[in-house]
Amino acid sequence: MARGSDTASTRPRNLKVHKMLHRLRTALRRSAVDYFRGGGSDWGALTALLLTVPLLAAATLRWPEWCPPEALVLPLVAGGLLLRPASVLGLYAATAVALVVETALLESRGGPAEPISPGTILVVAAVALSGLLVAQFRSRVGVPWRRGGTMLFDLRERIRTQSALPPLPKGWHREMSLRPAGGQLFSGDFVVAARTGPDRRTLEAVLTDVSGKGMDAASRSLLLSGAFGGLLGSLPPHAFLPAANGYLLRQNWDEGFATSVHLVLDLDTGDYELLSAGHLPGMQLSAGTGQWQEITADGPLLGVWEGAEFHPAKGTLRRGDVLMLFTDGLVERSDRDLSEGIDRLIGEADRYVTTGFHGAAWHLIESVARDVNDDRALLLICRD
Repeated sequence: MARGSDTASTRPRNLKVHKMLHRLRTALRRSAVDYFRGGGSDWGALTALLLTVPLLAAATLRWPEWCPPEALVLPLVAGGLLLRPASVLGLYAATAVALVVETALLESRGGPAEPISPGTILVVAAVALSGLLVAQFRSRVGVPWRRGGTMLFDLRERIRTQSALPPLPKGWHREMSLRPAGGQLFSGDFVVAARTGPDRRTLEAVLTDVSGKGMDAASRSLLLSGAFGGLLGSLPPHAFLPAANGYLLRQNWDEGFATSVHLVLDLDTGDYELLSAGHLPGMQLSAGTGQWQEITADGPLLGVWEGAEFHPAKGTLRRGDVLMLFTDGLVERSDRDLSEGIDRLIGEADRYVTTGFHGAAWHLIESVARDVNDDRALLLICRD
């Protein structure tokens, strides 16, 4: 009976131990997951780097030729990338202590090993300051370095996905090319498009040029492309630009305007309306005459004033016709008139009249504005 009672009494204790071990394993697992995801505590990285500092100091004292005092910058660089600012300061304090100890021991030892020079201290201090600035920047942005590159990649892919043109029925061809300023990955120009209307027989495409260029305009471009993509097809075509204008006005950006052109195309008849918000005119090639015609719609910039009105221009795409929409980065230069840039674009586009415009968008940007330090976009709609 005593033996049975002892066994029964140990069961609750064993159960408590198992629960404690389970909770400990769960906490460690969550800490590891949070760390590699870029969140949670940085105690693991801080502990590892704090242990690295005395190891490097000991290696410097033992093998100064192979491990110079400047090796202490290695944990400082890693700390700037991995740790929060408060933890970085703790790491720097440990590094400063290690430098003091190294200096004292090397000076007392004498012999072939030279004491730490002021230049070494300046190098370590400069790296420490740079790492602290990096840590403060990451803390302010809220994006750890382990996820920063992934986030930028995701943003770029999201812009590309939102700019994808929907497939068109047989007899129609569409293509679009975007080229950011300075060879960057992000552009202030974007396109959103959707098949709308009964049986999705209407193509709506919006080409927008956000004020600024490159990374300065990329964040606004991402926000607007998401908002415009949500509005497109949710509102009647004539209500889209007024709604977009109201959205920009509510943002209260210092540089908050944009130009935009909205195409509403009937895929059965080829009839279309072109609505513009301060954007460049579209250019239509008539297969019957071989001539390009300017399609100009009337409307102010987006984000300038409330109650703006946008009046459409109407036209029809017949077989062999081409409609070309583009942003000012493709044709505008400080040393020439805008009309000259458009003439040059039309001249290059004439080369594709006989061979067809399949694959022409990318080549037109290459030939007309390859090295221009501005965002460039070109949209082609062809009826075969």
